[in-house]
Amino acid sequence: MQTLIFDCDGVLVDSEVIAENTLAERLGQWLPDVDVEGALNDALGRTTEAILASLAARSRHELPDNALVLLDDEIEARLARELQPVPQVSEAIAAIDLPRAVVSNSRRQRVAGSLERTGLKRVLGDDIQIFCAEQVSQPKPDPAIYLLAARTLGVAPEDCLVVEDSISGATAALAAGMTVIGFTGASHVLPDQSARLQTLGVWQVMADMRELPELVKTWQRQSS
Repeated sequence: MQTLIFDCDGVLVDSEVIAENTLAERLGQWLPDVDVEGALNDALGRTTEAILASLAARSRHELPDNALVLLDDEIEARLARELQPVPQVSEAIAAIDLPRAVVSNSRRQRVAGSLERTGLKRVLGDDIQIFCAEQVSQPKPDPAIYLLAARTLGVAPEDCLVVEDSISGATAALAAGMTVIGFTGASHVLPDQSARLQTLGVWQVMADMRELPELVKTWQRQSS
């Protein structure tokens, strides 16, 4: 059974720019000897906990003991005020008649809240299955969360088409044996991201969600 799987942050909701700005501001204060902005560009798609560990290892300064909680709370507050769906994503989802799921490195609470407040839960379906980093020991770029999704959904990895914005997420889905569309239309995406995704080996790259329905049809034809 062919299945369409979406990452959440940077694919369904335009949240990465909010999270990155929050992290850059706060970590720039805590770790002034680290190129935080450059490090965040490289860490796109990884968990906040993994990002903190990576940056702290580069610094002579110490993070606050409750750094992860402080950052998550601040990001959640900004998401509640500012979050918007990715442009045209609702229309794209509605035009595609395939089972679907969401696979994210974010916590389930954040994913569910993001889909609820943007109205995407209704578009995706109230019974949409969500798979999150806390369900596996190794989050993206490890393929574990994608393999868990395939097993739970009862589908073969090769029958899954994944939409991902990050190198980390695309790496995970490709390692799981899935076909990947790289999405570069969210606010946080840098100009070289399309080339980076293509070098990684994604099947297609799109900058506009209006391209998705036709790409899905092409994938279905090629897979049949």
